[in-house]
Amino acid sequence: MSQVLIATGLYKPGPRNPHHTGPKMVFKLIRPAPLTERVRSRDGCIYLYRAMKFIGWLPPKEGVLRYLYLLWTLMTFVWSTTYLPLGFLGSYMTQIKSFSPGEFLTSLQVCFNAYGSSVKVAITYSMLWRLIKAKSLLDQLDLRCTSMEEREKIHRVVARSNHAFLIFTIVYCGYAGSTYLSSVLSGRPPWQLYNPFIDWHDGHLKLWVASTLEYVVMSGAVLQDQLSDTYPLIYTLILRAHMDMLRERIRRLRSDETLSEANSYDELVKCVMDHKLILRYCEIIKPVISGTIFTQFLLCGLVLGLTLINVFFFSDLWTGIASFMFVITILLQVFSFCYTCNLIMDDCESLTHALFQSNWVGASRRYKTTLLYFLQNVQQPIVFIAGGIFPISMSSNISVAKFAFSVITITKQMNIADKFKTD
Repeated sequence: MSQVLIATGLYKPGPRNPHHTGPKMVFKLIRPAPLTERVRSRDGCIYLYRAMKFIGWLPPKEGVLRYLYLLWTLMTFVWSTTYLPLGFLGSYMTQIKSFSPGEFLTSLQVCFNAYGSSVKVAITYSMLWRLIKAKSLLDQLDLRCTSMEEREKIHRVVARSNHAFLIFTIVYCGYAGSTYLSSVLSGRPPWQLYNPFIDWHDGHLKLWVASTLEYVVMSGAVLQDQLSDTYPLIYTLILRAHMDMLRERIRRLRSDETLSEANSYDELVKCVMDHKLILRYCEIIKPVISGTIFTQFLLCGLVLGLTLINVFFFSDLWTGIASFMFVITILLQVFSFCYTCNLIMDDCESLTHALFQSNWVGASRRYKTTLLYFLQNVQQPIVFIAGGIFPISMSSNISVAKFAFSVITITKQMNIADKFKTD
């Protein structure tokens, strides 16, 4: 695990300090930095972009290294994005009769997810420029964070965002590693991808070689899938922090008696501009999120249902552990972001209440007119739409989960599991 984290850039060992040992030195970015250090909102994406650089998504701008790096990018897309889903299809065409029911379901659940992951990766990579551009808007929003309280909030959300990415890394790597070990120890490759060059039936050595090659390919796909699943959460966590700071600025409007009416009006205008920046930030990242989350919603219910059928009816101890890790991975893909979207809608409502309850009574006519214009725009909630069809929220997530349990119910009522075992 530590080698994977070092390779992706999440863990960069520094010089040892005999007076400061333990886990605090390992993942520095998951803890709020002291206020004496300069921290920006974009620093919440450090782990995310280190992983992107490792997988081949952020090439150098010029020089020979750029072309070598692009070759690495091509390799990751060929093996992890293209070969992996085709490898499942090839194995079904050539050796479907050798699968047991449990092995087939274990392979099928990952197969569906692999095809969805390839689509998500293609969408995220093609629109990566939007995520990079959004970071420049975060820099503009940071210019307004001058007080110690606001800087502390920036420090906390940066640590929380990097911590979230680290948790996703541990879970995703845990799934790949547990599936690899449980399958090899049971005497079969973890995913049984089509491999015309190595026959894993010819002894333990070839079994380990074929399984390790599958694990390497799957690890690349898992990291790509993780990037597509974590960027919406990280970018919206930072969004919520800036909405919280804007709400506090609105509450302080005209509360300082030492400020003149003109200065109070200027503060209101600055809040309006902050809100416009937040809306621009959302408009930039919405198209990327729309495509990836829509793809995930389409597959989540089916994949989750197949995985639970495998756990309930066909799994042994080791396969059950790997399937359990896969279930957690599937739930993490949508639940955390859907929950954050609900919180963002609540934040928009709180923003409206803060503006209406601010000290506007007795203000000048110009101030009240601007406040009414601001209030009208703030009342429109920030909603992320999946595929331009339905809003991303906990209700959508629950509907997907219901579909998974519907798949299990149909399986039990039709005795499909017993027929599989009999055949």
